[in-house]
Amino acid sequence: MDKIGFKLSKINTDQFAIIEDAYDNENDEFRLGINLGFGVDSENAAILSLVKIKFEQNNTPFLIIEVSCEFDIVSEFWKEFDNEEIIKIPKGFMAYLAMITVGTTRGILHSKTDNTKFNEFILPTLNVSEMITEDGQFKK
Repeated sequence: MDKIGFKLSKINTDQFAIIEDAYDNENDEFRLGINLGFGVDSENAAILSLVKIKFEQNNTPFLIIEVSCEFDIVSEFWKEFDNEEIIKIPKGFMAYLAMITVGTTRGILHSKTDNTKFNEFILPTLNVSEMITEDGQFKK
């Protein structure tokens, strides 16, 4: 299956927080925590891709953003994913949806931090295909 028909149907900012007290202006070092997640809605032939990002200093987050994107899958392609017990999503397609969600998160982060000192924290490009190592299998 080379091409999969889908559309981005919804963008959700599930969480956003700036914790100014946790940020040390004097310290240039910070750690970036990245979590990817997925879910499926088999009744509506949809996939949810979730990205949660934490910027941290001294193991304490000072900037948190969590965004999910909902994707509707064209029914003829959904049939390829669906069997009687599980929904199996190819890892390459999952990485593609995650890449869209990361890019969306980058834009939301920029917009939410505009005109603040936290606008300098730009989400770097991520190779999500290295983070997703196997096909997704979801119980119905």
